[in-house]
Amino acid sequence: MKCLIFVSLFVFSCESAVITDGFRRQREINERPIIGVLSQEQSRYLHSKFPEENYTSYIATSYVDDIEKSGARVVPILIGKERSYYRELMQKVNGVLFPGGATFFNQSHGYADAAQHIYEIAQEFNEAGDYFPIFGTCLGFQLIIILASGRGPIENRETCYSFENLPLILSPDFRSSKMYKDITDEQVKTLVNEDVTVNSHQFCILDKNLEAYNLKRDWKATSYGYDKNNIRFIASYEHKRYPFYAVQFHPEKNAFEWKRSKRHPHSMRAIKANRHFMDFFVDECRKSTHSFQNEREENQYVIYNYPAVATGILGSAHQQCYFFEPRGTVSNQ
Repeated sequence: MKCLIFVSLFVFSCESAVITDGFRRQREINERPIIGVLSQEQSRYLHSKFPEENYTSYIATSYVDDIEKSGARVVPILIGKERSYYRELMQKVNGVLFPGGATFFNQSHGYADAAQHIYEIAQEFNEAGDYFPIFGTCLGFQLIIILASGRGPIENRETCYSFENLPLILSPDFRSSKMYKDITDEQVKTLVNEDVTVNSHQFCILDKNLEAYNLKRDWKATSYGYDKNNIRFIASYEHKRYPFYAVQFHPEKNAFEWKRSKRHPHSMRAIKANRHFMDFFVDECRKSTHSFQNEREENQYVIYNYPAVATGILGSAHQQCYFFEPRGTVSNQ
């Protein structure tokens, strides 16, 4: 009898292990996330500093540093490419960041066109059950809503001016959001009580922009701020079904941009509070199981193929930038 009981328990234990292992595989977390960062047209200022180099797009290194600080690597995504390029690359990376900047949305084959390809492909992936996050910062924040609105001839955003550090006004139900549900009480205290979010924008998204295109059905505003004319703008939002998120401010600047005239808050509290946003996004990207074929292919695409160029010493607001030339090419060296 004792032997039979022993055998029965042993079999049950083995079956439980199989079930447990199967559950873990379904919930697999990617511990080697790689995130695509979309480049954008070179600004007039940067072009004036590098007139002979024929640079056509760039990425500020602060975005790369911010992602790496959260435990991921970066692949640059170039503008001026066919839709097939973006689809192929998105099948390899685990999410995409639309950075802030100063470019226009009406430049053919530029930042906005590339972002539209990425946004639409990401929608397809998520509809098919393929988890694929997107995060927008400042200009990218505005562009996502414009894309969600259908990107008509009239851009669905408003003029407002905020070039200062502000606290966040969190929505009353912010704890029910995906972005803020796990934020620490200490980070919340800093964000709502201190001027620690870096704002640098002349356009914004208001509640009426969500209402105008019936976007409140799919999008949830999670925090607000006030510009210099006391206009209440949305400071962060998220999609209700897809893992799409964005912030109007610049969490990457607190720790990685140092131009004195910009007066970015560099206190430890400010840095710790703003770390929440990229830590959150990278954790979302860990849920994507996309991958390159092997390490050799990874190494052909990562940002380390490009030199970081010192631009802060030339007067730029960015300490360093990665530049790409000519438009639409990728170095595999």
